[in-house]
Amino acid sequence: MRFALVMRTLVGLAVLVCVSNSAFGQAAIRGTVRDPSGSALAAVSVEASSAVLIEKTRTAITDRAGRYRIEDLRPGRYQVRFTRQGWKTYQHEGVELTGSFTTTVDVELDFKLQ
Repeated sequence: MRFALVMRTLVGLAVLVCVSNSAFGQAAIRGTVRDPSGSALAAVSVEASSAVLIEKTRTAITDRAGRYRIEDLRPGRYQVRFTRQGWKTYQHEGVELTGSFTTTVDVELDFKLQ
């Protein structure tokens, strides 16, 4: 009887550790997008792509202050792409995420010449 109680407790603790690691062990990419004058750029599409993602790409849109955040990313190497109509596309290669670390990728987009 006592052995069964100890075993149930150990199994419960093991499940709790696994759940907490998967719930809190996710990384994120955040940053700010600005124009050449330093003003914030809203409505920029930010795509984080990686082979480690099941869906391969996660997307966010910058807010009025030019900020974005893409959460719940698995550890691995990412490509981050910034696009907005009328602006040159910018791509940042080799963003390495480990553990539950949040990395910052700030960019400046240039006007697209017509």
